Amino acid sequence: MHPELRRAYDAEMATAARLYDAGDLQLAFSHLERAHILGQSFSIAHARTHWWMLKVGLRNRDVVEIMGQIPRILGALFFSRVWVPIGNTGGARVPPFKQMPIPHELQVLLDHYGRKAEK
Repeated sequence: MHPELRRAYDAEMATAARLYDAGDLQLAFSHLERAHILGQSFSIAHARTHWWMLKVGLRNRDVVEIMGQIPRILGALFFSRVWVPIGNTGGARVPPFKQMPIPHELQVLLDHYGRKAEK
């Protein structure tokens, strides 16, 4: 992962973790969705984001999120380098193969520093 993309991903994850610790799970999850968009082409970052989404699901006792995140963690580990649905935010209530629009500020980062830009 390019250092600038890593910085942005880490910032989203740190914000999510801080909000998770503070009990603001809804806002934490929105930062996890942003981290997911940034990290989904990188196996470990992708799986880490789904792990945290699972943690939010567990804390909320959200069976849909819990059951949805378990296969997504495995998929992230095994398929991130092959194909990912661009822009997918990663939550269990979003179809796992659905491509979605990417927020402009994240698109700029991905255009400059994403996997396709590395080649």
